Amino acid sequence: MATQSNKHFTQAPLPFIGQKRMFLNQFKSVLNDIIVNDGEDWTVVDAFGGSGLLSHTAKQLKQKARVIYNDFDGYAERLNHIDDINRLRAILSKLLVNYPRQKRLDIATRHKVINAIESFDSYKDPHILCSWLLFSGQQVKSVKELYRHGFYNCVRQSDYDEAEGYLEGVEVVNESFSELLPKFSADKKAIFVLDPPYLCTHQESYKQDSYFDLINFLDLIRLTRPPYIFFSSTKSEFVRFVDWLIATKGDNWQSFIDYKRIIVQTSTSYSGKYEDNLVYKS
Repeated sequence: MATQSNKHFTQAPLPFIGQKRMFLNQFKSVLNDIIVNDGEDWTVVDAFGGSGLLSHTAKQLKQKARVIYNDFDGYAERLNHIDDINRLRAILSKLLVNYPRQKRLDIATRHKVINAIESFDSYKDPHILCSWLLFSGQQVKSVKELYRHGFYNCVRQSDYDEAEGYLEGVEVVNESFSELLPKFSADKKAIFVLDPPYLCTHQESYKQDSYFDLINFLDLIRLTRPPYIFFSSTKSEFVRFVDWLIATKGDNWQSFIDYKRIIVQTSTSYSGKYEDNLVYKS
């Protein structure tokens, strides 16, 4: 049996919108195609680290590789407070034990929930509270913003597992991709893992309003070079843009010519079906 320190996580320990858990098998397959050994002398640069799930998976698969997790959203800090999150979960779960699941809270009960959250004197994670109290898919950036919404009884019914070992051996950094990627641009044994927020979609789950806009996207295209693994979706126009870039021989088009693509059909309860893409080049 695996010890806790080398446990393989197949999803992030805490909820995170956009984690690539449905893409892990494809991600591992492509990583094995590009890095044929145990990763010695290789660097995996997870430039938009999100939940850290791709970094964790890369380190488990290529144990001798240097794996850099760019934690731009502060997810690693959230993992340090799982005990607090579980304590607050237990309080809200007890408060709503007799209230119907998935139903909108009446005004009096909603105020009781707010009072319980306000009285809690430890760490409060607005992203977690969203998943417990808001209609599926809604996001807020702060607890105060949460209070402006109607609440539903979607409180998780069990504690989150501890995240011990999740980021073991992974280097955690916090910087702009435009500063991080150039450090490795000349290293042929550095693979770029690129999972930016999708253009033309809402980005409430990310820490900064200007986290990734059109100018950032074009800058990322300029900095991308093989080998890379690039995630996107039909919710944005990335693949269409890349095809146009190649056809018109636009800036850095050579980095994308003859790219390969893996498609996964995805559906959510709040935005219907769409197509996730993994675009890569070795």
